[in-house]
Amino acid sequence: MIGMSWARTIGAFILMALLAACGTGPVDKSQKLDGYTPEQIFQRGEFELSRKRPSDAAYYFSEVERLYPYSNWAKRALIMQAFSFHQGQDYEESRAAAQRYIDFYPTDEDAAYAQYLLALSYYDQIDEVGRDQGLTFQALQALRTLIEVYPDSEYATSAMMKFDLAFDHLAAKEMEIGRYYLKHKQYGAAINRFRVVVEQFQTTSHTAEALHRLVEAYLSLGLTDEAQTAGAILGYNYQSSEWYQDSYKLLTSQGLKLKSKGNSWLSQIYRQSVQGKWL
Repeated sequence: MIGMSWARTIGAFILMALLAACGTGPVDKSQKLDGYTPEQIFQRGEFELSRKRPSDAAYYFSEVERLYPYSNWAKRALIMQAFSFHQGQDYEESRAAAQRYIDFYPTDEDAAYAQYLLALSYYDQIDEVGRDQGLTFQALQALRTLIEVYPDSEYATSAMMKFDLAFDHLAAKEMEIGRYYLKHKQYGAAINRFRVVVEQFQTTSHTAEALHRLVEAYLSLGLTDEAQTAGAILGYNYQSSEWYQDSYKLLTSQGLKLKSKGNSWLSQIYRQSVQGKWL
């Protein structure tokens, strides 16, 4: 008993020395950590996290992995690296650490969290519609992997919500470009963008507006059959929306009805979504 108590005392003094070594200044990366146990270095990483210094925390967690690569502490330190880098908004390093964890421990209980951090490293950068949509596509792919591979994890529900938001984000980008073309009377280019929303993003919140903008664009080109068909789809699916009211006024003011006419791509959508005819 005396021996065990003495060992704990020595361990406590070593840990206190490690915590005190860096004080309040930047981490001294020249300091040798070989003499410390993986638990002690790991605890230093936790200490740095507690005082909101995630980059310093990541350094200590990475040292655990480097010095004790085959220990259980290394596995724990790797997921904490991914977390720390994400906290510090170093998304590239967070991705790298999370991916290593998934590669090394795909069936571990924290693998789902690693996949979640990997997805967040993309998702948390798609805050503006005007940014490069490559990040959005990568976020969608990573979120889908989480949902499909770890469907019973505690992160699956959050991943599904974020997937829907990221999907909506892509539709918003198409709408932004389409409105720009419509404003500048580039009707063909505008129609192409709104068509993408109607065909590929029909579950998002932008579909009703996309149909209304198609009514506007087709009327501007004198293509009344297409305009009426877009209005008919809008009336069937979104009759309570402001976009339906606007399209109704626009079409009826020109003596037109909201009904499917002709044989355009919109007529096919009308037959499928309204009449249930797929052939």
